[in-house]
Amino acid sequence: MRQRRLSRWLEPIRESTGVSRWIFWIGVAIVAFFVILAVFAPLLAPYGFDQVSADGVRFPKQGSPDGTHLFGTTVGNYDVLSRVIWGARTAIEVVVLAVVFSLAIGVPLGLFSGYVGGRADRVLVLIMDALFAFPYILLAIVIAFLLSDKLGQGVVTAAIAITAVYVPQYFRVVRNHVISVREEPYVDAARALGAPRRTIVSRYVLQNVIQSVPALATLNAADAILTLAALGFLGYGIQPTDAAEWGYDLQRAIDDAGAGIWWTGLYPGLAIVLLVTGFTLLGEGLNDVINPLIRARSTAKPEIEEQPGGEGEAAILSMEPPRGGEEPRGP
Repeated sequence: MRQRRLSRWLEPIRESTGVSRWIFWIGVAIVAFFVILAVFAPLLAPYGFDQVSADGVRFPKQGSPDGTHLFGTTVGNYDVLSRVIWGARTAIEVVVLAVVFSLAIGVPLGLFSGYVGGRADRVLVLIMDALFAFPYILLAIVIAFLLSDKLGQGVVTAAIAITAVYVPQYFRVVRNHVISVREEPYVDAARALGAPRRTIVSRYVLQNVIQSVPALATLNAADAILTLAALGFLGYGIQPTDAAEWGYDLQRAIDDAGAGIWWTGLYPGLAIVLLVTGFTLLGEGLNDVINPLIRARSTAKPEIEEQPGGEGEAAILSMEPPRGGEEPRGP
């Protein structure tokens, strides 16, 4: 049963062709690379994220890339390569938590609001629209500031701050789809047969709505990387003593750029760009692969092939006007 369900989910990916297939797999490769860095960071990183010396010898301050430090060192005597690898773990942890929290809150609320309707729907829509009206960076900063006293500036705080930004998006997408699906004939038939509301929502409504969520989740993951970097750059992200974070490293590298020290800001910024690009390509590829309308359009064949001497050309020639002033003959 599980293999059949997994095969059904993977079938659109196997059937995809052309540019959509390449976009999807390139995104998968980039994201998988950073996931491997995150999971095996203790084995892949030469040093710890806050390590400033090895074998009793302190790392050089703002040292250029060499055989010992491939990406150079920072103003705080940190190894840039190690900071980039450990920063991948921080980014993946925050993104996974933020996406899970957003799905756990936004999808059920969207299902409930869209299916039940009435006063509850109006109240939830009002709350979500109010959250959606805030600039997302400002909202994340406010949430992070309010939670920093109780939870500290850690991974969980950053994930919750990002969650508050994306819950309204999941809510609106799911709610709008539920409103269009709940009036379908098969849903009315299930109601007429006396199926419980929970069964109707889980079996008939959710399975037809959930198809758009994976693509939205991957695109939001790309945006979450930028939001996390912005929080760290502004000083509201993760404490530098708790974990490595690319946005904080970019903020520390501002003065270095003016002095010609390019390596302290290049590699964290390049990591952000690559991971955001990977999630974006994965999201766009998923959207093209999962969406049945786009998939059908890309695989559709033209009905008439105009080949020399074929039926298409004969049909066109038969519609040409008379030549040489000849009048059309009657029957």
